[in-house]
Amino acid sequence: MSRELVPGYSLLAGAYEARPVPYTSLRRLLIPMIAGLVVIVGATTAASLLAAAPPVQYACPPDCGQPPTGIPVQANPRFSPADGSWSVAVPGPGTAYTISKEDDGVNAVFTGGDGGTMELFGVPAKGCSAEQVVDDLLHEKQPDATVAYVLPKATVGYQLGYGAAIGPYRPFRPFRPGDGPSLPSGANLQLAQDLGRYINSFQWKGDPPR
Repeated sequence: MSRELVPGYSLLAGAYEARPVPYTSLRRLLIPMIAGLVVIVGATTAASLLAAAPPVQYACPPDCGQPPTGIPVQANPRFSPADGSWSVAVPGPGTAYTISKEDDGVNAVFTGGDGGTMELFGVPAKGCSAEQVVDDLLHEKQPDATVAYVLPKATVGYQLGYGAAIGPYRPFRPFRPGDGPSLPSGANLQLAQDLGRYINSFQWKGDPPR
């Protein structure tokens, strides 16, 4: 029987050591990768901060902004004088008011509860402050009236104004929380509880919608 010869190597007897295969450890792989990511994120963040405009600083007042805007929803009809310089919401049909319109405003007579009358009108300021306008109106319309107290932070159409309560008053009957549709009224009148929403419905020509 013939023998088959297989190619190979002939080695002398002895001990041999194989060189280890080179490799990169997980730690050595992650450290430069994380460092590179930190540098990239830091550079992009710094670039965005440098490119962004500085925040606008507001001081309120006078820069108090405007109420949130949107498509106006008119729950009540509005009155505006002929020149269109301002407008105000007035009680609509079916409410407890009798409405009469004048050239410069609206008289709304409250026919329920304690009664009373709202006069919603506007006059030119002519460079006067809100307090001066109120004082002039008091001297013109009710010269004998006395101011009982000044309303703090009074607003007209969500603009800072001036408000004063004038007497005399009827016998005191307190309005407590839950007695009416709004906040308790120190004026001792049901009409005063309904007045705020009409006072702040004033708008002037050129105002943004609200």
